[in-house]
Amino acid sequence: MDVNGFRGLQLENYRPLRDVVFDHLRNSILNGELKPGERLMEVQLAGQLGVSRTPVREAIRKLELEGLVVMIARKGAYVADLSVKDILDVIEVRSVLEGLAASLAADRMSGEDVSELKEISNKFKACFEEENADGMIEQDRKFHECILKSTRNSKLIQINQGLQEQIHRFRIIYFSEYSQAKDLLEEHEEILNAIIRRDPIKAKEIAATHVENIGNSIVEIENIKKSSSNRL
Repeated sequence: MDVNGFRGLQLENYRPLRDVVFDHLRNSILNGELKPGERLMEVQLAGQLGVSRTPVREAIRKLELEGLVVMIARKGAYVADLSVKDILDVIEVRSVLEGLAASLAADRMSGEDVSELKEISNKFKACFEEENADGMIEQDRKFHECILKSTRNSKLIQINQGLQEQIHRFRIIYFSEYSQAKDLLEEHEEILNAIIRRDPIKAKEIAATHVENIGNSIVEIENIKKSSSNRL
C-alpha cells in the first residue's frame, strides 16, 4: 500500500486527525489498495502516515463499525473479506431497489434528466472503447445515481446510499475483468431505452436483471480467485 502521499496533507479545515486517517484508510479499502484479508498494523500505518497510533486505532474502530474491517481475537484488525453470502445478500436487496428506481424513473424522469443519462451512457461507452476501467467505474456510478435522482424519492435514495460502500467494492471487482464490461454496456443501453420509451415495467425488469447478472459475475470472479489461492 502506497500511503506516502498522505504526508504533507493540509488540515486547514481543522478536521480531527482520526477522521482524516479514517477517510484515507476507507478510500484505500474501497479502491482496492488495501485488499480483503490484509492485516492493518497500527504501528506500521502510523509510521507510514506520519501520525501517532491513537488516530489510527480510532479510525480502525470506525471502519469496523462500517463493516469494512474485522477484529480477530489475539490477531488484530483485517480488511473484511467478501463472502459469497455477503455478495448475494447485497445483490438481492440492490436488484429490488434498482428495479424500483428504474420503474419510477421511466414515469418521472424529465427531459433534462434523460439528456444527462444519455450523456453518461455515451461517456461510459467511450471509456469502454478506451479500456479505461477507472472511467467505467465512475460513469457506472453516475448512471445509477442519475436514475435514482430522477425518482424524486428521498427515502429510496437514502436507503440505496447505505449500500454504496459495498457497491463500490463490487464495481472494482467487476471491472477487474474488462471482458465482462460489454455486457454491462449493453444492459445500460437497454435500461436507457426503456426509460426513454416510458415503459416502467420493462425498465424495472431489465434493471433488476442487470444487477443480478453483475452479482453472478462477481461471485464467479471471487470463486475463481479463492480456488486459485487454495492451489498455491
